Amino acid sequence: MLEVAHLRKSFGSLLVTDDISLSLTVGAREAVIGPNGAGKTTLFNLLSGELRPDAGAIRLGGRDITHLSPDRRVMAGLARSFQRNNLFLGMTVAESLATVAALRSGEARVFWRSFAGARALHERAAALAESVGLADHLATPVRHLSYGSQRQLEIALALAAEPRLLLLDEPTAGMSPEETKSMQRLIAGLPRDLTLLLIEHDMDVVFEMAERITVLDYGKVLLQGPPDEIRRSAIVRQIYLGEAA
Repeated sequence: MLEVAHLRKSFGSLLVTDDISLSLTVGAREAVIGPNGAGKTTLFNLLSGELRPDAGAIRLGGRDITHLSPDRRVMAGLARSFQRNNLFLGMTVAESLATVAALRSGEARVFWRSFAGARALHERAAALAESVGLADHLATPVRHLSYGSQRQLEIALALAAEPRLLLLDEPTAGMSPEETKSMQRLIAGLPRDLTLLLIEHDMDVVFEMAERITVLDYGKVLLQGPPDEIRRSAIVRQIYLGEAA
């Protein structure tokens, strides 16, 4: 589903992505971890098209998307959530989800059609809200949602784009233990044909949810492997977890 080959990105003299390669099969559940400044969010920005690489290639389902714009990558099947909520605060939950559904389906281009009367879009919005536990909040303004519910909505908005690959950037950031457990259940319940790649600082979440982990350090791939291998690695404990080897 995803092939990243020899990806490089510099900001001036600072090399932040240094020859990164990785691949994900369809339905994979994988995580990227590393200390602050390791290049995790830069990698996501390169994958989603927010940044252009200096070298290397990105393929989605066999298609080269290296030079596609972010919106064209979404249409190709890639969506992401953000570390900080990126929401339509002035809309209700239903309006937010219906808007993204309209953009994805192409109905947003038909400017003379009544949006309020687009029944299929609102049915889609209701289904998405139910899938993330927000069925009772369709009429709630987004700004009035709790922080945890806003994080759930962020994922629902990504799902509204009908992705094949979903990038989750710190999905449990800032959450209480109860909210974290709720988010874990939400992610675990996503369709198995949807490929997931997540950045996450909570190691309990990573080791419970990821089937394979990529460890970054100073923009380089330090180690890739299953959770048990990463957990046993002395160099990971020393560099990432701050423990003596």
